[in-house]
Amino acid sequence: MDSAREYNFDGLVGPSHNYAGLSFGNVASFSNVKSASNPKQAALQGLAKMRALAARGFAQALLPPHARPNFRMLRRLGFSGSDADVLARASREAPVILACAYSASPMWTANAATVSPSADSVDGRAHFTAANLNNKLHRADEHLQSSRTLRALFGDARHFAVHDALPSTPAFGDEGAANHTRLAASHAGKGVQLFVYGRVEFDPSAPAPTRYPARQTLEASQAIARLHGLDASRTVFAAQNPAVIDQGVFHNDVIAVGNGNVLFYHELAFDDEAAVLNKLRAAMDGIGAQFAPVRVATREVPVADAVSSYLFNSQLLSKPDGAMALVIPHECRENAAVARYLEQLVGGAGAIDELIEFDLRQSMRNGGGPACLRLRVALTDAQARAMHQGVIMTDALYARLVAWVETHYRDRLAPADLADPQLAIECALALEELMTILDLPGLYDLS
Repeated sequence: MDSAREYNFDGLVGPSHNYAGLSFGNVASFSNVKSASNPKQAALQGLAKMRALAARGFAQALLPPHARPNFRMLRRLGFSGSDADVLARASREAPVILACAYSASPMWTANAATVSPSADSVDGRAHFTAANLNNKLHRADEHLQSSRTLRALFGDARHFAVHDALPSTPAFGDEGAANHTRLAASHAGKGVQLFVYGRVEFDPSAPAPTRYPARQTLEASQAIARLHGLDASRTVFAAQNPAVIDQGVFHNDVIAVGNGNVLFYHELAFDDEAAVLNKLRAAMDGIGAQFAPVRVATREVPVADAVSSYLFNSQLLSKPDGAMALVIPHECRENAAVARYLEQLVGGAGAIDELIEFDLRQSMRNGGGPACLRLRVALTDAQARAMHQGVIMTDALYARLVAWVETHYRDRLAPADLADPQLAIECALALEELMTILDLPGLYDLS
């Protein structure tokens, strides 16, 4: 059997990174609405994280930002004329729609797609389904570029299958890997895929939140499992606890994260904790793997502290020695309950024995932490050779991208700046150069 390893594809923060508070249900995003952002700092923070993890020996790559502003959406909504005319009218008549067109939310690549490795699929290929993200206007068009990007990176049909997004209707609301976890003894062996959903479209009696929207449906998760050719005995569908959605847990990766045979989760993550654990344990037994849940009790870390610190939106990475490292944001150290819990966690005899901390404050203020910034892709050695090599993080690529950011990004972006036609020109020029740096000609349609 070909060996395999997990690549983390981090989102490269785009030059239009701003705080518009567009994501109702995302507490961090809403709390920083209309404040000034620093796109340059945001991109450099993300690049520093990628470089540091690559230097540690973790397989690290990136997904490029999307073209912004989204003129296609603006023109579909009736704003016409030159680019400058479109921006001026949108700013005057519908500033929220203009902010949607400028959103840099594709930086959160955990929402780009759901990925199933070849070890789990019936045809022996790695499968990708771009998320339709139809719950929010500012994200509803992302699947078009996400699919285009994934096909540019994983274009060899012998190894990869990239599916179009599911129909953009409420019944198939899909938010990608943020609601999906794979558990296995190794990245090369068969695994168990856990799909977490917030509501059931075709069963109105099923539990659902009442304050904030549930963005992932059971129907969407089931459709992806079919598309990816997954074995039903190794596929688990679990209902998210609607009460925690109403506390700001807009995706499952805000309340749980898994890797290898470990599921690190809050006791209130699931609607029926015991049933979910029993299903996972049985499925893991079926592949000869020991299931190792790590449960965080409310008395140790209340949900509000988990949400504000993004404790569970951390990356759980396998180290060569068999132990695991937890990649956390600075905010975890600043929350007393979370900091106390983490010290106990790594000081014990469990699988997680190291904390790797990063300053991702620009991302955190907009509602996304370490796990939001990355899409996990388990690849065999042959698949890793077959994918596009220009996005793999190296010291040379890091240096080129830092210079690129320093050249093209602003260090302050306020809401009023979105009406500036020069910003749109700067974004386009930046992406034209990025295609050359990443050796991805034609990645964007900038006409």
